[in-house]
Amino acid sequence: MNPPDLAQRRSFVATLGFLTAIAAFTVDVSLPAVPAMVEALGTNLPRGQQIVGIFMIGMAFGQIPAGLVSDRVGRLPVLYAGMALFVVGAIASATAGSIEVMLAGRFVQGVGAAPAIVLSRAIVRDVSSGKDAAKLMSLMTMIFTAAPVIAPTIGALLIAQWGWRAPFVLIIGLAVVILVLVRLNLTETHQPGENQHPVRQLRNSFVEFFSHRQSIFGLLLIVIPPAGFLSIIALAAALVVEIYGFSVTQFGLIFATLGISILVGAAVNRVLVTRFDAMHVIGFGIVLYAVSGSTLLAFAWLDAAPFVPLWAAIALFMFTVAIVMPNATVIALDPLPRIAGVASSIIGTLQNIFGAAGALIGAAIYNGSVRNSVVIIGGAGVATVLVFLAKPLLCPRLVHHPDELARD
Repeated sequence: MNPPDLAQRRSFVATLGFLTAIAAFTVDVSLPAVPAMVEALGTNLPRGQQIVGIFMIGMAFGQIPAGLVSDRVGRLPVLYAGMALFVVGAIASATAGSIEVMLAGRFVQGVGAAPAIVLSRAIVRDVSSGKDAAKLMSLMTMIFTAAPVIAPTIGALLIAQWGWRAPFVLIIGLAVVILVLVRLNLTETHQPGENQHPVRQLRNSFVEFFSHRQSIFGLLLIVIPPAGFLSIIALAAALVVEIYGFSVTQFGLIFATLGISILVGAAVNRVLVTRFDAMHVIGFGIVLYAVSGSTLLAFAWLDAAPFVPLWAAIALFMFTVAIVMPNATVIALDPLPRIAGVASSIIGTLQNIFGAAGALIGAAIYNGSVRNSVVIIGGAGVATVLVFLAKPLLCPRLVHHPDELARD
């Protein structure tokens, strides 16, 4: 099947969306379990909250190898291997008797989830570019956002019925379902040519990526926001339950509003990309980052805020992520059709390093205050605005490669 035909298949797009969603679902469905898990495993809340950051570190470690190997041998073998490793880590986490085993299992899960994230983006670049790629990314984002909408509520209900291990068991089942979907709905989209030595190929791919100022500019817009939203995801249960006094069940519903915000943002983005070019859409998102980031920094400076406006500013940040990130990803990958796997892995690795840093620093500095809960996400919003304002220096003009597909 030709690349354009693949991009029109709903089952193909849905499977890519599920691959993209696996990391978010794995993180979000387990969040309501943290307080009970901490008690059962005899540890403390800051240590328990590390299940987010450790998972992200695992993803950061796994993405470069996944991208390189997929450029050498194809996308599907790497996807199968990654999902198998993910299942192993999920089983270890679900049966953990100590926090050390839990964190080790989460790390392995992260490594196994890395190919799903990397290769879903690479496959999009294999079969499309420009506005077509942006629309495809938007559809994937809409599917992906079902995870944060439903996952915390599902996690809370499972915990109430079967205890804190239930969400971790569900993750195992999810991985098996995604393996079946990959088998049924995906075909190989990348036909590798003559391979260089792996080290030389990786080095050349890095050199090519960072030789494109357009790719660097897109990369910076992509990697800074995760430091913000992963910090708030890691601290969400403590912020909502401990500081503002909501119940665990209410937390699941409140947290779902962030997923709804991303879902609405993705739907808005899908409309915008059909009418405006990527930079105009990103510019609109930058205005929203400025509003949400500055508002959250103001609340951090005051060290106090009513819950509704605080949460509204966080939701606006998440809405904006769904607008800026798909378009910035297309901009970053557009000049790099021949190394889409490694290019996607560079983006994903740095994205997860920034995200893990945000989550781990957030957990480390958390002290029960509003200030330390929101200062990272506010700072990430403002920093992204500054990157956009520096575009004339970073990337004076954009270059589009509409006819170059990785499998040509």
